[in-house]
Amino acid sequence: MSTHAATGAIDHHHDHTTTTGIPNKKLFMWAFLASDCMFFGALISTHLIYRLHPTPNQPDIVGLFSLELTSFSTFILLMSSLLMALAVNACQKGNVPATRKMLLGTIVFGLIFLTCQVYEFNHFVQKGLTLKSSMFGSTFYTLTGTHGCHVAIGVLWLSLMYIRSFKPADGSPWILKSVVHLLILTAVTVTAIKALLGGVHAIHEHGLTREALAVLFEHELASLAVAAIGFVALIMLGRNQQAPEFGEANAIDVESMGLYWHFVDIVWIVIFTAVYLLEYL
Repeated sequence: MSTHAATGAIDHHHDHTTTTGIPNKKLFMWAFLASDCMFFGALISTHLIYRLHPTPNQPDIVGLFSLELTSFSTFILLMSSLLMALAVNACQKGNVPATRKMLLGTIVFGLIFLTCQVYEFNHFVQKGLTLKSSMFGSTFYTLTGTHGCHVAIGVLWLSLMYIRSFKPADGSPWILKSVVHLLILTAVTVTAIKALLGGVHAIHEHGLTREALAVLFEHELASLAVAAIGFVALIMLGRNQQAPEFGEANAIDVESMGLYWHFVDIVWIVIFTAVYLLEYL
């Protein structure tokens, strides 16, 4: 008899011990997200209002933005939302290995988004757009920087949840193995991002040509190899033979984390439209 059948079906959407029928953790998360909606609403409104009244020292925004890079990072963040949904579904079914893989994918995609944002900020500063250079710079960095902080907090939360999934039911040591996982994950992410940025530079210089591909492999072959080896090592180390304490009972924790991550993604869609796409109309 399966564990699910032995313990009985778990209702992931209603908690009959509360007066609302909603689990307390989920209710708290919805309350937090409601307050965050008002917070981001104020930041986005401020940016749009001051956009209508540009200061004399405002740089050429259209010439400054790289719509290709921002579109790519937006796509990455949206795909991370899909992986997060798959992680929630896997946890609700008690499939711990699949939950770990989806959490890892979400972490990697979140780090790629943050790297693209840091690269973009560095490019803007070099071109003269700083927090104090103009009103646009002040509202832009405040809005997008605050969103980046939310993504970073989400990545940290995902990493802690990933570590938690390795806690064995018999109480044997598990912290060291989880830390090793995260160290390998960090190495894989850094090398993959290095190769990604190298590809962005190659495409900017040579376009989508064979020459750009040749330059990428010439300069980033070692990074690609390290990322591939590290990814295989993560899969091998993820084969935990011990029964974990983590399972269906933790589905509400993963679901609450998923609500936060989906909210961050939705907010970015609004920011991408209001801050970036609006400049091209």
